[in-house]
Amino acid sequence: MPERSSYAIKAEIADTRAGTWTFAAHKTMYDGKRIAVGDVIYLFASENEGGAGLVACGVVTSAEATPRKPGIEWQTPRVSITVKRNALVKRRLGRAELKPFADWDDGRPETELNFKFYRQATNKIVRLGDTAASFLDTFF
Repeated sequence: MPERSSYAIKAEIADTRAGTWTFAAHKTMYDGKRIAVGDVIYLFASENEGGAGLVACGVVTSAEATPRKPGIEWQTPRVSITVKRNALVKRRLGRAELKPFADWDDGRPETELNFKFYRQATNKIVRLGDTAASFLDTFF
């Protein structure tokens, strides 16, 4: 059986307590395009849309790459996913808590999250390193 990876998504999440979520044609960065069924995913409600940061974790139940549009030379890969919730967050983790971690080479999990989510404010799916995933597990 292949080893599963961990991902995080920053998106507009209207119902942060839902049992499942679907994200259509969501932008990917930092190897997020490799997300697959069975992968663990941490959900961040985008502060740009009034969210509070980390809200839940779950497992990907469907994942499908969005076809590229013909005639456009460079396109950001997009993926449609469905996520089943495993747990709700127990303590806050958002932009305010991650902002101080800006030494991009310090190897800290907080810095990885700050870099991937908040250096560019766009919503996206990103692949996480093992240390960042373990760090996020402590919030559940």
